[in-house]
Amino acid sequence: MDLRVHGPAPADPFLGAADLLSTEVDLRLPVHVHVRDDPDERTWAAHYDDHHVLNISRQAATSAMARELALHELAHMARNEEEHPSHTQSTDEAVFLALTGRSVERRKLAHCYQIANHMKDIYADDITVSVAPAAKLVTFLESQLAAAVADRPNPGRAPGAWPTARRVSAAADPDITAVNAAFALALVERHDLVGPDHRIYDLARAAAADAPDVGLAEFKRRFESLVDDPSESDYRKALVDVTRAYCVDNAPAAD
Repeated sequence: MDLRVHGPAPADPFLGAADLLSTEVDLRLPVHVHVRDDPDERTWAAHYDDHHVLNISRQAATSAMARELALHELAHMARNEEEHPSHTQSTDEAVFLALTGRSVERRKLAHCYQIANHMKDIYADDITVSVAPAAKLVTFLESQLAAAVADRPNPGRAPGAWPTARRVSAAADPDITAVNAAFALALVERHDLVGPDHRIYDLARAAAADAPDVGLAEFKRRFESLVDDPSESDYRKALVDVTRAYCVDNAPAAD
């Protein structure tokens, strides 16, 4: 694999990620790693006719997760090169098909794109889990979920009910946090990465309690049951269905 690092970060994590990926699949196109100053954009990939670009924040590039984050993005590149339906299907098209004629909140519409990214991530991480130990991935998923929710009893909840999640910030929307929790559980269960007593389940229950209109179990099932090699039409249907489930089927009833 032809990989070049541009920017103030050590090359070893990226080369290590490339070595791991090459045990399963090799990229045809060269990869240019660009280290960025913006700490809020952890990693993101771009694909061109003659190369891929892995953008990564300086903070992420020098963190203990640098190799794992790079491997995840390289796996997306592999899916892109193989033209996997998850990486060729237009999210715009699926959202249009799912929501034509319906009025949807802007925040819910934005969440649809995050859900589509989760579906891409499932397929990318099918590769990463096959080539690297998953302990850091599990820790990362747990820490991300813990950052969005914190256990605290809700005075308005019935005695004995599971304590609701407290939103840590305005950005931690409880609906998408519940879907994020479903994604995390789906990924660890898809690859049998944790036991049933792992803390990630406590965090997921807290997230679900704070979003009663979102069926965590349903979304976990949808993510976990994605087939390995779907046809284009089957994948489009899965994406349309999950979009409709989030914006329509799980919408709260009108007063």
